[in-house]
Amino acid sequence: MTKRSSGTITLMDVAHRAGVSVATASRVLNGSGTRRVRPDLTDRVLAAATALNYSAHAPAQAMARGRSNVVGLLVHDIADPFLSSIAAGVMRAAEHHGSIVTMYSTMGRAERELDYLVTLRGQRPRAVILAGSRSTDRALRDRLGDELRVIEEAGARVALISQHVLPVDTVLLENREGARLLARRLVELGHRRFAVLAGPRHLLTARDRLAGFRAGLADAGVALSRTRVVHGEFTRDGGYATMRDLLDAGLRAGCVFAVNDVMAVGAISALRDHGVPLPHGVAVAGFDDIVTLRDVTPSLTTVRLPLEEVGAAALELVMQPRADRPRLRRIRAEVVVRDSTPAPR
Repeated sequence: MTKRSSGTITLMDVAHRAGVSVATASRVLNGSGTRRVRPDLTDRVLAAATALNYSAHAPAQAMARGRSNVVGLLVHDIADPFLSSIAAGVMRAAEHHGSIVTMYSTMGRAERELDYLVTLRGQRPRAVILAGSRSTDRALRDRLGDELRVIEEAGARVALISQHVLPVDTVLLENREGARLLARRLVELGHRRFAVLAGPRHLLTARDRLAGFRAGLADAGVALSRTRVVHGEFTRDGGYATMRDLLDAGLRAGCVFAVNDVMAVGAISALRDHGVPLPHGVAVAGFDDIVTLRDVTPSLTTVRLPLEEVGAAALELVMQPRADRPRLRRIRAEVVVRDSTPAPR
């Protein structure tokens, strides 16, 4: 028999060729029902499906099983190397579990997460992972928590990669502690006057890193009054713009800390465009250790987070059975000193 296009083959066709009922074919191919199918019938159904080039319809499988094998991954901006590295870790780990990752990018608009979660709920996902900083908007966070609760009640597992601010499994990044350790290390290198490119005020990640850096300076006995803090977008262009504004206002700091690496890269470009010699004119440090730093000169001092491991850790959490209470997986940060922060001359 000639194979027809998989789009024209139905479950009824497979059942007819195998000589079984549609219900039996569905139990074999969609995993529906609780009754076990005899091995000889299973072999006949699988052989028929292969011969007909049958491809199961994913929504139908989801209806039969009560869920699909889809893992929904929501990120704020897939162009951000921080989030793309995490996404790579999620996808790599999902391969081992036979799951498919569907990714959604909110383009930095937190309210879009709610829209995408409604869409995902209709797909009956196996799990949902939200990667990225939470907002200071408590009302929005509460609405997000309500939507995640509905998804969990429908049988899906949920995990956050961010702050532990909702009652779900969370991969917690030690943003505050990492920034504190970085500040202390920079002071040990001899730096005393700092400026901080602090990112948006409403992002908890940016706030945590700023708070940690201030705590580290206080630990080292550096007066906080000597530190200039400016806020801007959590992007390369945001780092460029805030660094340019600092220079236009008369930068007096000898070391600039950007609360993420892409802002630090923007800051380095702004310094070069203003004729500031690097690294001895102004030292620069970042946070995350994104892979694209390999091409940055001078090599950037930063706080390393194992980003692909972060994504894999979140995927493993949602593959585990539900626990009595939300689980917390902490990811430690490590200071990496490179050429961009030499000791002051």
